[in-house]
Amino acid sequence: MKLSLTPKDSIYFTLLTECASHLIRGSQLLAQIVTADKETRRVRAKELHSVENDADEATHAIVKKVNASFVTPLDRDDLLMLASHIDDCMDFMDEAGDLIVLYKLDELAPEIIQLVEILQRCAELTVQAIPKLQNMDSLRDYWVEINRLENQGDKIYRTAIAELFDREDDAKQIIKQKDVILTLEAAVDAFETFANLIEAITVKES
Repeated sequence: MKLSLTPKDSIYFTLLTECASHLIRGSQLLAQIVTADKETRRVRAKELHSVENDADEATHAIVKKVNASFVTPLDRDDLLMLASHIDDCMDFMDEAGDLIVLYKLDELAPEIIQLVEILQRCAELTVQAIPKLQNMDSLRDYWVEINRLENQGDKIYRTAIAELFDREDDAKQIIKQKDVILTLEAAVDAFETFANLIEAITVKES
């Protein structure tokens, strides 16, 4: 049996969970943006940006706590990387919402909505997984499912790009929609990167 010399201080896991909870609200707002009219999109995009700012503040709180602590329940770099990767997920979702508004897109590719639905599920699973880090309990299902969702997202991404070139003749529209699709795909990838870190930490701490 491996003895741990580090305290299981729940405040770190509470802060990480609070930080990740912004991902759920962010993904919900993104889902509203992709199905709304242009005026509503602008309003929701502002709300999404506000959530992104809240997530930044939550990330900074974690960094401050880690830097002020002599002993941490997980490796200091791992805690900082967890916070940083959560921030990456939020940033990509905020960017996607911003692009949809800035590009003044009318009808969005149906695959965009599918990718946002995947992001919503990734956000929910991530928030559920983080508290389990405290005891390294039942986390394998999390990273396996996130990996499955990322693979699904890759397929949707490839289909979206192919369909976009088939149905759209306006080069500007192709570029705009492609930018949004690429950003959403990057957001899904960011969730997988986070899940991979969870897996690595679990293996190291077990």
